[in-house]
Amino acid sequence: MILDFGSQYVQLIARRIREQNVHSVVLPCTAKIEEIRAQNPVGIVLSGGPCSVYDADAPPADPAILEMGLPVLGICYGLQFITHHLGGRVRSAVKREYGPADVEVIDTANPLFAELPASLHVWMSHGDEALDLPQGFHLTARTSNAVAGMANPERRIWAVQFHPEVHHTQQGTALLRNFVFNICHASPDWTPEHFIHSTVAAIREKVGTGHALCALSGGVDSSVAAVLVHRAIGDHLTCVFVNNGVLRKNEFEKVQQNLRDKLGLKLVAVDASKRFLLKLRGVTDPEGKRKIIGNEFIAVFDDEANRIAEETGGVEWLVQGTLYPDVIESSPVKGPSQTIKSHHNVGGLPEDMTLQLIEPLRDLFKDEVRRIGRDLGMPEDILQRQPFPGPGLAVRIVGEVTADRVALIQDADEIVVSEIKKAGLYQQIWQSFAVLLPVKSVGVMGDQRTYAYTCAIRAVHSEDGMTADWVPLPYEVLKTISSRIVNEVRGINRVVYDITSKPPGTIEWE
Repeated sequence: MILDFGSQYVQLIARRIREQNVHSVVLPCTAKIEEIRAQNPVGIVLSGGPCSVYDADAPPADPAILEMGLPVLGICYGLQFITHHLGGRVRSAVKREYGPADVEVIDTANPLFAELPASLHVWMSHGDEALDLPQGFHLTARTSNAVAGMANPERRIWAVQFHPEVHHTQQGTALLRNFVFNICHASPDWTPEHFIHSTVAAIREKVGTGHALCALSGGVDSSVAAVLVHRAIGDHLTCVFVNNGVLRKNEFEKVQQNLRDKLGLKLVAVDASKRFLLKLRGVTDPEGKRKIIGNEFIAVFDDEANRIAEETGGVEWLVQGTLYPDVIESSPVKGPSQTIKSHHNVGGLPEDMTLQLIEPLRDLFKDEVRRIGRDLGMPEDILQRQPFPGPGLAVRIVGEVTADRVALIQDADEIVVSEIKKAGLYQQIWQSFAVLLPVKSVGVMGDQRTYAYTCAIRAVHSEDGMTADWVPLPYEVLKTISSRIVNEVRGINRVVYDITSKPPGTIEWE
């Protein structure tokens, strides 16, 4: 059980544990003791968080979680929470630690550090530090500035100040594995096969004899969600694919062919492009675009539900391929995490929506979804598609979305993707795409002056979408992409390359 104290990386903890084939569940730190016990956990992890234990709005977790007799691992804020509530002392650090740090393991016999080197390179992110440890605790690790680990094996409590869940911490996964197996003695019995079986059974029980619509985009997430639900309820599922006017070039036709021919899904295709573009007219705010698209999606689905209801006797459910990165960036549903941006299928949903949601992938990351898809027998050319945002090209057009601008970015994006595929890099890159900027500049073509738009190219490496590093594309690939765009896409005369990582940027520009 992972209790969320507001860390943007809380689900990474769950992910690292699942990688060991051990089931993990995330609850807000405000969860009642009874609710935690009802999940029958073998151990508890207290996540990091942005607050100080002395803040007036510090997460109000029940200190009784430390008295349940279960093994507890505190991470970052979790260490400070343990220290504060068990009689130790926390203070604002004289020298704050953000980013890479070196940790010396003091207690090498501690089961948490079993078979780990005595010196660890870790990722820190804290402004407070433990000054005095609670009674019965001893120091297990330290940096040159602060306490980096402590433990009280008699009370079955361990804590570290760094973040073992992020890939920047070397040996972080091994440390979590030690907690899961050496301390909690968990069983590695959670597998894709188990997830599929339990999810199909839960959907079948929930929907019963009812009917469901699936919001299909043609991407990995919605396609896997559709196949999963189709396995549960068969022809009681109707998939709806909407042309929202901001799809990639020829995407409306390609997706229909894939979903019908390769997956055998019952599919209804709706061309609502004019309807969406009309709603987006004059809108430049990114959040406004996302919410408009979310609302209009649901309106389209409601229309289709009413039509299909005449044939089926009623539709009560809407299936979406929502993933956890969408959830964690859209709203603080798991804990006091801050909102980064709304996703059309999470933060953009209207409160008066008539359909009930089924989101079978809501707690999964992209690579986990691909593994589920493989176990479902889905084709690799669908599973290996790079992520595409729900709001489509609307968030890759900075500023107002118009039909002309959509056509420009469609042509530019097709060139980017085709050249990266030609270079054999497509499956090595998390996402690669073009962005249309509301910036015009002077150029010269054929001895004539031009005044046209700027296109930004974006390519990033990522493990799960929560963090990302920009990809140093080969110069020849960039040269070819730039040359083709300015020569083939009339209306763009300048190409730039985005070398911003996440954080501080996001993967998409809006």
